[in-house]
Amino acid sequence: MNTRALAGFLILSSISMVGQNPPATPGGGGRGATSPPPITWPSPPLSDQPIVMDTAIQRPIRLVPTKGLNQPWSMAFLPDGSILVTERAGRLRIVRNGILDPTPIAGVPAVAATGLAGLMDIALHPRFNENQLIYLTYHKPAAAAGGGTITLARGRWVNGALTAVQDIFTAIQTGNASRIVFGKDGMLYMSVGIGDPPNATRAQDPNDLAGKVLRLRDDGSVPNDNPFFGKVGYRPEIFTMGHRNPLGLALNPVTGEIWENEDGPNGGDEINVLQPGKNYGWPVVSFGRFYLGPRVSENPWKEGMEPPLVFWVPAIAISGMAFYTGDKLPAWKGSVFVGGMRTGEVPRSGHLERLDFNDKWEELHREGMLRDLAQRIRDVRQGPDGLLYLLTAENDGALIRIEPGPAPAPLR
Repeated sequence: MNTRALAGFLILSSISMVGQNPPATPGGGGRGATSPPPITWPSPPLSDQPIVMDTAIQRPIRLVPTKGLNQPWSMAFLPDGSILVTERAGRLRIVRNGILDPTPIAGVPAVAATGLAGLMDIALHPRFNENQLIYLTYHKPAAAAGGGTITLARGRWVNGALTAVQDIFTAIQTGNASRIVFGKDGMLYMSVGIGDPPNATRAQDPNDLAGKVLRLRDDGSVPNDNPFFGKVGYRPEIFTMGHRNPLGLALNPVTGEIWENEDGPNGGDEINVLQPGKNYGWPVVSFGRFYLGPRVSENPWKEGMEPPLVFWVPAIAISGMAFYTGDKLPAWKGSVFVGGMRTGEVPRSGHLERLDFNDKWEELHREGMLRDLAQRIRDVRQGPDGLLYLLTAENDGALIRIEPGPAPAPLR
């Protein structure tokens, strides 16, 4: 086992999953489980005013909220400094200079916003300044019951609106999530989630897009250098397989690799470093347990399946991921940030986590932050201004800008 894999094995931490998937039905050799009774305890209102606090190595920080969003899901930064924010219900919003425009952006396609499905991720084309192209993933309304169809759409940003929006790739009907990110190779990587047994076995089917990360050209077509291109019995779009519900994709700016994070059930959230054609194990192996307690697998690793770089037991309901490379928050440079929505299945336990690594990408520290806010963190991104931005997954959700806090007053 390589050092990266060994590091993942040795990392146990305190942390568990919000119901990111609908409750599993009994099955899967007796290992499926229905969810226990929920604990109802809504998150408290977030302050309208900036909040100053300390963290372990970056002191102090200042949190500046922009409120008025409803279940925000993802964000993208325009060249003029404005921030586009998707809301799961099917609205695209824009924040300019910290102020939310009350009027949603026109041009978003109709969305099947049921359960946890809806308008998902957003990304700008790497050459956005030239072509003004914006990409969305969303659940397209489907005739049959069972959630919408995960779809990749592309439109052009013209005079503050999305125009000429077209679906360029259609995946599967599901209520699970989808993230997108462009790689250094110019290709678009797109996740397609799946849940627990009995449907979870689809993640191991190479002729099914469920539980996979796909690799596509920017027009939605399939590159002929994909790992399974031309192989009988395999969907050519597949880049990696054996995933549960990916909720974070990010480009490692040092190595050029795509990092993916995904929710386990009650335990087993993980970060994976994606390698072409590899299998990441769901639902054959996992460090997690199903919601009523049984282990997903007696052994958390199997030959021919990739172990995670990092995992959480219990889970944190991981969502969003960003590498911080800026200079505005210098103590955090080189850190990886992930959002957490709920720790150990308990409400009001959402937070932000910071991880750092040595030069072999072995984990050194794992810091839970912003717990006092008691907010579910859906997404985290670095802005072009070198600051860190968060989205809270609440009906009264917010965009939060993290900036350096005020210098302490001099001693007298």
